[in-house]
Amino acid sequence: MSARVADNQISPFFTSMELNDFPRPAHGASPSLGQLLKQVGDARKEVTGDGGETPAHHELDISDASLEPRSLPFVLSFNNLTYSVKIRRKFSLSGMLSGCNNRLGAATASDPVCGGDNLFTRTKTLLNDITGEAREGEILAVLGASGSGKSTLIDALANRIAKGSLKGTVSLNGEVLESRLLKVISAYVMQDDLLFPMLTVEETLMFAAEFRLPRALSKSKKKSRVQALIDQLGLRNAAKTIIGDEGHRGVSGGERRRVSIGIDIIHDPIILFLDEPTSGLDSTSAFMVVKVLQRIAQSGSIVVMSVHQPSYRILGLLDRLLFLTRGQTVYSGSPTNLPSYFAEFGHPIPESENRTEFALDIIRELEGSPGGTKSLVEFNRTWQNKKHSNPNDASYRGASDARHVVPLQEAISASISRGKLVSGATNNNPSPNSMVPTFANPIWVEMAVLANRSMKNARRMPELFGIRLGAVMVTGFILATMFWKLDNTPKGVQERLGFIAFAMSTTFYTCADALPVFLQERYIFMRETAYNAYRRSSYVLSHSLVALPSLIFLSTAFSATTFWAVGLDGGLSGFLFYFLIIFASFWAGSSFVTFLSGVVPHVMLGYTIVNPAYWIWFHYLSLVKYPYEGVMQNEFQDPTKCFVRGVQIFDNTPLGTVPAAMKLKLLKSMSETLGMRITTSTCLTTGADILEQQGVTDLSKWNCLWITVAWGFLFRILFYFALLLGSKNKRR
Repeated sequence: MSARVADNQISPFFTSMELNDFPRPAHGASPSLGQLLKQVGDARKEVTGDGGETPAHHELDISDASLEPRSLPFVLSFNNLTYSVKIRRKFSLSGMLSGCNNRLGAATASDPVCGGDNLFTRTKTLLNDITGEAREGEILAVLGASGSGKSTLIDALANRIAKGSLKGTVSLNGEVLESRLLKVISAYVMQDDLLFPMLTVEETLMFAAEFRLPRALSKSKKKSRVQALIDQLGLRNAAKTIIGDEGHRGVSGGERRRVSIGIDIIHDPIILFLDEPTSGLDSTSAFMVVKVLQRIAQSGSIVVMSVHQPSYRILGLLDRLLFLTRGQTVYSGSPTNLPSYFAEFGHPIPESENRTEFALDIIRELEGSPGGTKSLVEFNRTWQNKKHSNPNDASYRGASDARHVVPLQEAISASISRGKLVSGATNNNPSPNSMVPTFANPIWVEMAVLANRSMKNARRMPELFGIRLGAVMVTGFILATMFWKLDNTPKGVQERLGFIAFAMSTTFYTCADALPVFLQERYIFMRETAYNAYRRSSYVLSHSLVALPSLIFLSTAFSATTFWAVGLDGGLSGFLFYFLIIFASFWAGSSFVTFLSGVVPHVMLGYTIVNPAYWIWFHYLSLVKYPYEGVMQNEFQDPTKCFVRGVQIFDNTPLGTVPAAMKLKLLKSMSETLGMRITTSTCLTTGADILEQQGVTDLSKWNCLWITVAWGFLFRILFYFALLLGSKNKRR
């Protein structure tokens, strides 16, 4: 566990000694932050026995607290945040008669902004001039009714709104936050718990540590970090329990939420954003989650969360509140100032009432009134101006403290020195952006961890592969019994053509069973890559490699079930090529389905698009064309093998039912007409003739194989670009 000194908090490493044991600076001067951090590091070495060198520390002078306000390590400030979207206008007579600027009517209260409106769309303001701040060691809670803009504000602060759409500034210690830096020093916990169901709590956190902690950190230290985090999250009793889902019993809802928080704070980020972390939880579980967030904040982080309606116990854990209504601020400050605020507004809070519930009720009443919440918005502005102009008001010390914020580079350097940002960060770079790496690990490490996690999760859900194997085996068995031991007659030729067409199409259809796999992982992937847990290319490569063993097994099962049962030609070499082309077909089909899963967000829509009828009309783009032609050439490549002799030429024609004697007379007549001798044993059609009749002459069987394999690689590349372009996870 990292040693920290922040906001009057004593690091756990001080438990075995007294503060008096530290050497005092000469002349009674206050120690600098760098000196304190070095003392913490030395103390940690004595306690843990770690013989490594203490990292270099940047010394930040801290003057006597009695003479001037304390320095604030990290302050997240947001000023004048405004965000609007275009929405479709519902056509109605009243809507067409109303408009902006009083040309056709007055704008309604629900449409405060009319700029850019037209007959078909209107502008809706989701955030309107929001200003505030969040400090290290504190929890800022954003409250409001549904649709008030809570989640939108969290997204705005977490850089989840497209550049150019959001107006205003978000800064850390007075410096505007760049997207790359924010991704590395922050974490975002979504409202939904997106976890692999068959991994245990400990395994889930360990995989997160493998992603976010650098390769230079030993396995034992990563495990120590995970164990410390399990204790911090209060998950010790559930550490060996699987996450679970609808079909597998696992941890409770509150424990799932804490695991979701844990995987995003494994690298000890400076800023933690959470979208309604208590949603769907009972009061006890919700309190435990917020208690964990309080410990995270007190360990030296900024915590910003949205919450719908906190209980009395949760309210006692919150440091700052920001109430929103229809995208506007109606209160910003400490929970302790709520009673005086609403008392001055003319709605005193009864002592027996929950302060936040009362405040939200008042806001809802105003929202339903003719004047709306305009009076409360204006009162909040007046209140804020009055409080900020009063230097003696300790509860609004932020305006004066803002001048004593530590420069961002020095603050990050100090954070790194005391153990934060352990995802490969260094404190010897000239700028904040260069102090933290974009990714904690090289691509091959990411691929190995992703592959290990995927295989471990798959091994614990054998039914998924069992369903695919069952589908392939049943399909192969049906085809084998339908086309059992085909002969070399004209009828046998037609049946071989039918079998090959069915077999090649079936390999594609059975690949559709894999469609839900990535669709289930889609949002996990988006959450993990949004804050640079790993590269998208690493995911695509590992996803491809992990798929190969199962495809090989499926190809072997289908090939062995059908090749000899149907009586296909070529012996052992023919079987090997047949296996390769089946494997290539599974590879191309699986890649195509994987690509679609990266584009299509819904399972049923994906099944609709996977239907290959779309490809039939694109002759050279058909996935079935090349494996079909490859197997055709493998089957009819022998030039000495005859498929039609003598009177067999009349089979499968209207003359096929005439007596044998008549067929002989017809054959003799044809011989005289053509001027050549044709007997009942004369070979009239070879394999080459069949290939020519079917138009399979352009490519060799090996070229068909390579093209099929190339289709698979093409779709994997398209899958990568689909992830690159489609997983930005930002509002527009």
